[in-house]
Amino acid sequence: MSVMTAEEREAVPLLDAKGVSKSFGTVRALSDAGLKVNAGEIVALVGANGAGKSTFVKILTGVLQPDSGNVTIRGSEVHVGSPAKARRSGLVPVYQEPSLIPDLDVRNNLRLSDTPEGPFLNWVNELGLRGLRLDDMVGHLPLATLRILDLAKALACEPDVLLLDEMTAALPTDLVERTLRVVRSQAECGRGVIFISHRFSEISQLCHRASILRDGATVGDLAVRPGVEDRVVEMMLGAGVETGAPVTGVGHVARPRGTPRLEVEGLAQGGKLSDVSFEIHPGEVLGLVALEGQGQDELFEVLSGLLRPDRGVILIDGTPVSFRHPADAIAAGFAYVPGDRAEALLMERSVHENIALPFSTHLGGWGPIRLRRERASVGETINRLQIDTRARGAVRRLSGGNQQKVTIGRWLAVGFRMLLLFDPTRGIDVRTKRQIYPLVRQLAERGASILYYTSELDEVPLVCDRVLVIFNGCVVATLAVRDANESTLVRAAYGLSPRDACGG
Repeated sequence: MSVMTAEEREAVPLLDAKGVSKSFGTVRALSDAGLKVNAGEIVALVGANGAGKSTFVKILTGVLQPDSGNVTIRGSEVHVGSPAKARRSGLVPVYQEPSLIPDLDVRNNLRLSDTPEGPFLNWVNELGLRGLRLDDMVGHLPLATLRILDLAKALACEPDVLLLDEMTAALPTDLVERTLRVVRSQAECGRGVIFISHRFSEISQLCHRASILRDGATVGDLAVRPGVEDRVVEMMLGAGVETGAPVTGVGHVARPRGTPRLEVEGLAQGGKLSDVSFEIHPGEVLGLVALEGQGQDELFEVLSGLLRPDRGVILIDGTPVSFRHPADAIAAGFAYVPGDRAEALLMERSVHENIALPFSTHLGGWGPIRLRRERASVGETINRLQIDTRARGAVRRLSGGNQQKVTIGRWLAVGFRMLLLFDPTRGIDVRTKRQIYPLVRQLAERGASILYYTSELDEVPLVCDRVLVIFNGCVVATLAVRDANESTLVRAAYGLSPRDACGG
């Protein structure tokens, strides 16, 4: 038997997957997927929602077993039969949804995964997370913190190949920068990284190559260089696919006259939200920008009836209201789409059942006529949003983009006056985003009022009429969309005067 030289070992890919396929009943999720990662390389895995990325990732990390194909790690073919075996083989993932158990504290979560506390805490500090205690209950921590904890756990294992599935989607700008810096350092140390993201700006500044999936097959592998984004989108969507006209800014829309649909005065809650006032008129999309933990979560939870404010006034059409329960907000015509799809969906139920859920709140009128109306309304919503229903079973089998369409679709089916959208495009592909942006504008044009929080600053001019910036629980800037460029928004989000960036 010949022995490889050091140079030959260095040339062998850390990971090489070829011809991977997987079906779920009659649904073909993967047909010919492949991916190669070399030492010191960061490879972007991109594709539209439903292209097979999540299935491919679960096969690589041992959660699912492929129907065919082979995977080699450092030149040796392996059968990754379980997540534990994948981890022992050196491939460690950070999935799109948090993997921590909410009913346990951080320390006990580490024990369950055999993660050493010392290296974990070192990485938590390196990633810029301050004030974490090992006895903190995971269920009380915000989503961005959970993402950092999952990454710190993975890094503490010293992986040969680190797989990041939409790692930055729920992070504020400051934590994104630290995360990308740590990812680069992993590659510089000779490790490999698989990076899944729908943010081309991150891919272009971080990755060496982009591997493109479409309809379950790998259709291209491109070196990342300036201007490659258009070619990547073409390959993601395929020849002859209608992608829609490029989305442009809505321009400055004059504030409507008359009584506002929603007025918020001096709202405070729990030490995070200290003094927030604003108004939204019918037909208006009000954007909201903030770094993590500045009070935006509490604001949406108060407006949706999940939390009661400590002080402040909420008025609907000029009349003060008090929401003691989410049912009160729904009865007032408020619809809430949370940032975490798992909070909104019944993952084991069907698309129809999830969209029809609000109908069940009116059981007194149940009967054949109402059932016909429900079926017609749900069917119309599915067609309008082009929701993929090929997998007729549980919603959990849908791609992230289709799951998000379901969360929005349930409110389209029953109607609303005020729509609360919390980071609605987080972790979804460019094609689905191009469907959601014009949908939001159409809803506003038909008279709905919309509060739209986004962690992606380039969405503001595409969707919003005005934008608020919250810092330290207070509104620190209210900008017309024409003035809401990245510089002004970032400065305001950090508590600096946005006018300095405009020269005003």
